[in-house]
Order: sequence, then structure tokens, then C-alpha cells
Amino acid sequence: MTRLASLASLASLAVLASACASVPMAPPEADRLAKEFRTTPGKTNVYVFRDESLGGAVKMNVSLDGRMLGPTASKTFLLTSVAPGKHAIVGHAENDAKLEFVAVPGKNVFVWQEVKMGFLSARNNLQFVDEQSARPRVNECSLAAEYDAAPPPAPTSAPAKEPAAVPGA
Repeated sequence: MTRLASLASLASLAVLASACASVPMAPPEADRLAKEFRTTPGKTNVYVFRDESLGGAVKMNVSLDGRMLGPTASKTFLLTSVAPGKHAIVGHAENDAKLEFVAVPGKNVFVWQEVKMGFLSARNNLQFVDEQSARPRVNECSLAAEYDAAPPPAPTSAPAKEPAAVPGA
């Protein structure tokens, strides 16, 4: 290993082991309710958690089906509900880690976002965790605030257009 690569690896390790990153947090009541692990009728709850201290200085974004859910940091988790069917979660870091799953109504899905040492920054890996093992790990974390699902519509002064007629209607 060259001296430059050694220094880069040491710098990565120092960042991964250093101070904690902060992410916007959900209100305490939302955190408490999320840790009741109640299922949502007709939906699947998806928990993405980081329960380790390694990589505490690193924020990592998580997206679901192409929509950014929010950032994770050490000892945080994200929670969202999805409709039944096929979905894809992506953890974004030096690499993009992807997991696909089929959502079953009335179930909880737990995904651990593991931090790995990268060349110049942290990498991530996503793994499914069974509910029995995941619940105590999520309980050690705090609920991070999810990004808004969609930005509010831009204000407009133009009058609304009539919808186009549907052919054959």
C-alpha cells in the first residue's frame, strides 16, 4: 500500500470513529409511537436503522422507490409506510447499497444500514433483520425526521385549466 493510500485509509478511519453527525430529529412523541411497532392496516412499515457508533460523524441519505426519505446518523432510524407490492431501498454513501423487497400489508420490515470503511469516505451496506432481533436495536436509536414526501406546490396566479376529456368516456 502506498503512503498516500495509507494516509487516506487512516483519515477515513478517523472520520468514521470521530464525533457524531447530527440529523433533524422527529418529535419525542413520534419516536415513542414508532417504538410501539404497531402495524398500519393495508400498509407495510419500513424501519431503516443505524444502531452502531462506528461512522458517527457520517450522515447517509436513504431513498425509497426513488424518493429521498431522509438522512441517518449513528443511533438513528427512519420510519415510513408503503403500499403493498415491490419496493427498493437505497442507502447513499461512497457507494449506493440497494435492497428490494415485497411489502405485505400489516407487517413491519427492518433494514440495518451498516457503516463500512471506504477509501475516502464511508460506505454502507443494507441488510434485512428479523423483527425479534431488530426491535431492541431500534429501541436504542432515536427517530430521525423524514423528508417531506413532496414539496408544496408553487403558488400560482394562473386560473386552473379544465381537465382534458378522457377518450371513450
